[in-house]
Formats: sequence, structure tokens, C-alpha cells
Amino acid sequence: MLQLCKVTKALFISNGRSACSDELIHQEAVTLCINVSKQQPFPASGVATLRIPVYDDPNEDLYSHFDRCADAIQEEANRGGRSVVYCKNGRSRSATVCVAYLMKHRKLSLTDAFQKVKTARHVIDPNPGFMAQLERYEQELKNRRGQAD
Repeated sequence: MLQLCKVTKALFISNGRSACSDELIHQEAVTLCINVSKQQPFPASGVATLRIPVYDDPNEDLYSHFDRCADAIQEEANRGGRSVVYCKNGRSRSATVCVAYLMKHRKLSLTDAFQKVKTARHVIDPNPGFMAQLERYEQELKNRRGQAD
């Protein structure tokens, strides 16, 4: 079944097949597609796109893309737009980016952010390397907030 799973009112997570369904993109009024893969295509519809070229490999550096992706999702939401984050299966890479977004812009803990994404799409399962990067990001965000106070 093709579907975009709703994480927040402005954020969806999906697999490549669903995200490339122009019908679903229109139906959910998606305005930005973040493609976390090297091979997956983009939908044909004229939406903004951002490619994060990483493989689903624990040694890949997804960490360095967290801020850029999280900020892009937030900027889109601020403009009244909606984003979909996807990778091939919608399980590891896209889930990691969605969790990072929730941690940064919704100020959720890693545990709460993970649970929120898992509730939206229960097949999510970030690989161990990406989970470690999220743990590092959680610490980094805490440190940044500590300095901001």
C-alpha cells in the first residue's frame, strides 16, 4: 500500500515508492521532498527537492546533514508547506532525519522523538550507526541550548 505517514502536520515519512507517487504528493500537499539516498528518484511533480546522498550503512555520516535537513523541514513548515522525508524502505535513513528534526525543532528527547516517528511509521529501524549519531546529536543540542540560556 502506498502511503505517506504523518509525523507532524507538516512532516511525513515514507519509502521511495510512496514518495514518488505524484497522486500522494498532491493529496497531502507536500511542497518539499527530502530524499535520503543515492539512488532513489524524486517525484515528477514540481516540488522543492533536497538530496542527502548516503547509503543505509552504519559507517555513513548522516550526522553532518542533521541541521540542514531539520532546518529545511522547519522553514518549509513556517511557510505553510509540508515535507516528506524518504529513503528506499522508509526505515533507517529517513527515520533518522525525522528524529533529528523533532529533537532540534520540537525539543524532544531522542527517546520521545523516536517514539513519535515510530508511532507514525512502525517499521522504522535506524541502523546502529545512525542511532549512535542521534545520541551524539542529542548531546550536541543539549550543549547548544545550555549555551543559549
